[in-house]
Amino acid sequence: MVKILLVDDHAVVRSGLKMLLGSKEQLEVVGEAADGNEAIQAALILRPDVVLMDLNMPHGKDGLTATAEIKKLLPDTAVLILTMHDDAEYLFRAIHAGASGYVLKSAPHEELLTAIDTVAAGDAYLYPTATKRLMGEYVDMLNRGDTAGTYDLLSDREKEIVALIAKGYSNKEIAEQLVISVKTVETHKSNVMEKLGLKTRPELVKYAAKKGLLNFE
Repeated sequence: MVKILLVDDHAVVRSGLKMLLGSKEQLEVVGEAADGNEAIQAALILRPDVVLMDLNMPHGKDGLTATAEIKKLLPDTAVLILTMHDDAEYLFRAIHAGASGYVLKSAPHEELLTAIDTVAAGDAYLYPTATKRLMGEYVDMLNRGDTAGTYDLLSDREKEIVALIAKGYSNKEIAEQLVISVKTVETHKSNVMEKLGLKTRPELVKYAAKKGLLNFE
């Protein structure tokens, strides 16, 4: 029996998935979550075999951040991304975060079921229709030297904070300028570093320079 945790901010989507998966004897939906924060807590309590994870959730942590944290806390739990984003960069970031698979919401039910079986068995699954194109785009990214992260996946607030950190502002100065708490700045910074695959402030400054974010005018 494969235990599954459903993570999506739309209750209707979760309900439909629960009906689909519940009709299969070898699958059991053990819980649901509406955002990344709930997903992490539910995963720690329920210890699912597979987390079926949406990427974009407006409240709490997003799918990429939640995926990375779940994999850090529960390395044996497979995370399968189920998203509307048919985009190579989202796929690369999902894999970097530790996801075992990536499936589009537009995919046939049979493909989703196959993906769940595949990641539950410890293997990786990528939706087949775009594999060739994704590999081509990955090669292009390597040639551009754009492997440090994907700027477009950051929220507007996170982009602001990246620019300010890179320009040398302290967390306190950023908090005062954006009228938010220092703790909120630290949380955003942590999420940014996770999404971009960066470890240190110098790496962030170098990344910001490459993106043209160091214009002080």
